[in-house]
Amino acid sequence: MARDYYEILGVSRNATLDEIKSAYRKLAMKYHPDRNPGDKEAERKFREVQEAYEVLSDEKKRAQYDRYGRVFETAGAEAGAGPSRGYEFRWGPGGATIFGEGLDTEDLFEMLFGAMPGRRERRRERVRRPAWPGGQDVQQELEIDFLTAARGGAIELRLEKPDTGPTTVRVNIPAGISDGQTLRLRGQGIDGGDLYLKLRIRPHPLLRREGHDLIVPVPISLPEAVFGGKIDVPGLDETLTVTVPPGVSSGQRLRIRGHGLPIPGTNQRGDLYAELRIVLPKSLDEESRKLLEEFARRNPYNPRAELRW
Repeated sequence: MARDYYEILGVSRNATLDEIKSAYRKLAMKYHPDRNPGDKEAERKFREVQEAYEVLSDEKKRAQYDRYGRVFETAGAEAGAGPSRGYEFRWGPGGATIFGEGLDTEDLFEMLFGAMPGRRERRRERVRRPAWPGGQDVQQELEIDFLTAARGGAIELRLEKPDTGPTTVRVNIPAGISDGQTLRLRGQGIDGGDLYLKLRIRPHPLLRREGHDLIVPVPISLPEAVFGGKIDVPGLDETLTVTVPPGVSSGQRLRIRGHGLPIPGTNQRGDLYAELRIVLPKSLDEESRKLLEEFARRNPYNPRAELRW
């Protein structure tokens, strides 16, 4: 199975363009033919790196690749626009085709930040059939949304195979599963083979994970940063109340133990970190400006004093 472009460059799926460029430069220098004369493996890797960078450095190509995988150049034109429930696999003489969309889940940030628009996407990808006869395993990437991966859930796969005809399979997604992990469906490949689903997790618009920990950005006001106070923070299962200590800075994290992602195979969970973001008012009246000027005069300090350039 062809390697993932992000894996080739060694970057995460939400890497910035600068991170992608930096990774490309290092790898291109490492595997460049001029540095590895006669090394066929280095030449192959150099071509891989070039191909991955060509796609991921282009905003439009990268968006299509994130949606459809390596078949993005043709999948966009072939994919239907109508809604679909669950996922559907169909096998034919030329291979297997997958259709479907991510499960809709309630956005946990609706509690504090308003409803985020759901992303309903259809996917259509080609899978090559193995050349050997008899039971044939099938490998396929399957995209699921962030909250389904975090909380766990079930996805219905509608399979239409030449040996058994139409059937529906319920796949349980373990809570806390990571991007890139593979689920095995025994006997759901071709002619009794197995179906392997490599999971790809769509990034959440606000929430992100670091291992089994969850990071949630939480806006706070200037008075809350200066004086402290109690604020509400959205968790996976409930709204949590934490105390902001006086004098915090933007980027500072407050740790809430045991409210991160479930750790598969255990009864433990990671931690939730509220990452504070100080948000200033968009406009100030004249009196407020004078008060801030007086504050600056009474409390002179340089936050960059210890920074070494």
